[in-house]
Amino acid sequence: MSDPKIKVGKNVSFGKNVVVEENVSIGDDVVIGHNVVIKKDTIIGNNVYINDLTLLGRSPGSNKKMARKPSSTLPPLVIEEDVTIGSNCVIYRGVSISQGVFIGDLASIREQVSIGDCSIVGRNAIIENKTTIGGNVVIQTGSYITADMIIEDNVFIGPCFSSSNDKYMGMGNFHHQGPTIKKGAKIGNNATLLPAIVIGESAIVGAGAVVTKDVPAREVVVGNPSRRIK
Repeated sequence: MSDPKIKVGKNVSFGKNVVVEENVSIGDDVVIGHNVVIKKDTIIGNNVYINDLTLLGRSPGSNKKMARKPSSTLPPLVIEEDVTIGSNCVIYRGVSISQGVFIGDLASIREQVSIGDCSIVGRNAIIENKTTIGGNVVIQTGSYITADMIIEDNVFIGPCFSSSNDKYMGMGNFHHQGPTIKKGAKIGNNATLLPAIVIGESAIVGAGAVVTKDVPAREVVVGNPSRRIK
């Protein structure tokens, strides 16, 4: 099913049971798998591959308990050329995905997220809203990227990483701010970063570390709470 008010380029392949809503723009040489839903206004560049059962351009919802209501006027989802999106992914409105990005199966990317060129979002990774991810970043399987986070270029994040943006867990007395990870830093498997800390350029956080304070550039920290290796 497709709305008549869509733009489709050359050599586009549609699988079975694809739904395309109004004002969608699809570039050349795009492959769309079975049971894909593309919501209104979504913009898809050339040479994009979208696997089965994926939902693109979803609008966020909320309930009465949510303290931070999502915007009702989000720009469209924009997917640049040469992007690959796995199966069973959900990507919201207001997301910008740059050229050459790879997104694994089951990933969820919330609104107001930008992802730089050639970055990788691993299988079952979750990226929350208002987060900026640079170019050539690797976020591996099962990682949780909190809202209000900044990840600069060439960062490596190992599997099952976790981050947070609220020191007082919903009490409403902290300005939400996730961690900032500077260029070239490396974060090991199962590491946890607490709110508003800064991981310096080319710093290394060891596997399983719980980081509670800033890590200077090129420093190596391990443990719970993390400590510097001399």
